[in-house]
Amino acid sequence: MWSLLTALGYFLLASLSLHATKGADNIAAIWPPSGYFLALLLLMPAHARGASFVGMVGASLAANALSGAPLWMAAAFSFANAVEALAASWLIRRRITGELSFMNPRAVTNFCIATLSASALSASIATALVGVGLASRTPDFFLSWLTTVALGMLIVAPPIVMLARLFETKAFSNISHAMIIEASALLAVAAGLTALCFSQSHFPATFLPTVAVIIAAYRLGPFGAAAGMLIVAILAAWLTGQGYGPIAAIDGSQKSKVFFLQFYLVTLLFTTLPLAALLVTQRRLAKRLEQSNRWLTQAEAAAHVGHWRVDLVRWTIQWSAQTYRVHGVEPGTPVDVRYSVEQYVPEDRAVVQKILEEAVQTGQPFEYQGRIRRTDGEIRHVKSHGSIEMSRGGKAVGIFGTVQDVTETVENARILEAARSAAERVANTDMLTGLPNRRHTLDFLERALVGAREHGAPLAVAIFDIDHFKRINDNYGHATGDEVIRRVARRAKASLRDEDLVGRFGGEEFVCVLQRSSANAAEMVAERLRKAIEAEGAEGAELPPATVSIGLAIYDCEIDAEELLHRADQALYVAKREGRNRLRMAA
Repeated sequence: MWSLLTALGYFLLASLSLHATKGADNIAAIWPPSGYFLALLLLMPAHARGASFVGMVGASLAANALSGAPLWMAAAFSFANAVEALAASWLIRRRITGELSFMNPRAVTNFCIATLSASALSASIATALVGVGLASRTPDFFLSWLTTVALGMLIVAPPIVMLARLFETKAFSNISHAMIIEASALLAVAAGLTALCFSQSHFPATFLPTVAVIIAAYRLGPFGAAAGMLIVAILAAWLTGQGYGPIAAIDGSQKSKVFFLQFYLVTLLFTTLPLAALLVTQRRLAKRLEQSNRWLTQAEAAAHVGHWRVDLVRWTIQWSAQTYRVHGVEPGTPVDVRYSVEQYVPEDRAVVQKILEEAVQTGQPFEYQGRIRRTDGEIRHVKSHGSIEMSRGGKAVGIFGTVQDVTETVENARILEAARSAAERVANTDMLTGLPNRRHTLDFLERALVGAREHGAPLAVAIFDIDHFKRINDNYGHATGDEVIRRVARRAKASLRDEDLVGRFGGEEFVCVLQRSSANAAEMVAERLRKAIEAEGAEGAELPPATVSIGLAIYDCEIDAEELLHRADQALYVAKREGRNRLRMAA
């Protein structure tokens, strides 16, 4: 099928071209069969290419022979055209990975390079085989062949490939009727303008087809450019070959007219096809940018993050929609740099200004957090970070940053810190007395021991418990006993200095940590505590009287807190043995 399609199409196009536009040296002004065969080679499977080359050579021999060319010349032309198609298809596949797309500017460039290279090779072969008898015209023959086959491939192959791909991918089913009507109308206008311009020579308006093709390229993309270019080439070449139009009216040889027509078509081709590819790329980039901006807006709204940019040259600022919402301002409201800074409360404004000024001077990224007062008077916590835009000369030209409303985060952190502090207080506080519990007291003592070891600060520990507390519980009940413990705790705490600590160790036992206290000072503080508890117990009528026995130990390079507490505990036992309600120093 591919061989038959190649042979019939090549023969018909070659015969029509030779009949309508044949010029000097039996070479047509444009050679569509080259583009037709190249398009088929790009579309057909690899196993069908061998038979298609046979069909192409046979069709070429027949068409050239029928046009009056000698058999040896027809064979030379056919061989040159076959090599040209082989070289062009090989170069295209080598330079373009994947499928050839005329919507990619790089692919269009590589396609043009491949076809021009193959045309030069074909022209060289044809000149070498045929130019023996045309020595005086060898350069003209080479140039004529080169432009003829190059135009054929550049003009004819793209629309055939694109049209085939549209059918192959069933893209036509997705095209609206309005677009089909518009495409047909644009191509019809291109055909009408070309026919009008090239059917008369009174008004040389060859620019009109160019305008029509450019409009088709703009509206329809590469297919519009390629199809419009093909229509213009066919009509312009045929009418010029028949002696009509401004090019045919040029006062010069037939060869000059053909070259001028080819130059016109080449100029039109290299104007419209790359332009169409660039337009498609621009539209794709614009669509991708629009999608990215839409995603960015959605992401900013979801994350409550906006962005802003300060132009340091013009001293202007731009806010994103989410930045407006963070500040409580209607999106689109004009804002300036001064207004943006003054949104911060006075306590934070100077800090923000200083951070930004340092970032501009150093060029380093920045980050800050502050409070802003919105237009409704509400205070919001915001966090911002960004970077400095530098010019090629190393000068700061802009500041780009993001802003996020972190009010909920700050409030949650405050609540969490309050809960943590409350939990820590509960974990470190004796519930009955409100004094530090055993764990907190031991932690405090350990830290005091570190200071005593490292800095030589005096330290003393006193352990005391309530005398005959079991008797109080038995005679007055546990509720009264608890009240007695609370009263003792209050008096003990009131008797100590601010740097000291008294904690409940358990039951009726308490521990005092006396910092920066010499032996005499510690003894005086402990004795004052004992007397204060004894005095309040004697004066209180509602609760039974209570006294305490105290054991006092002065830090003497003990290894740990347990050893120091053990010495104080031994002194407490001595105080109890000697009659209670007294203070005894550890040995």
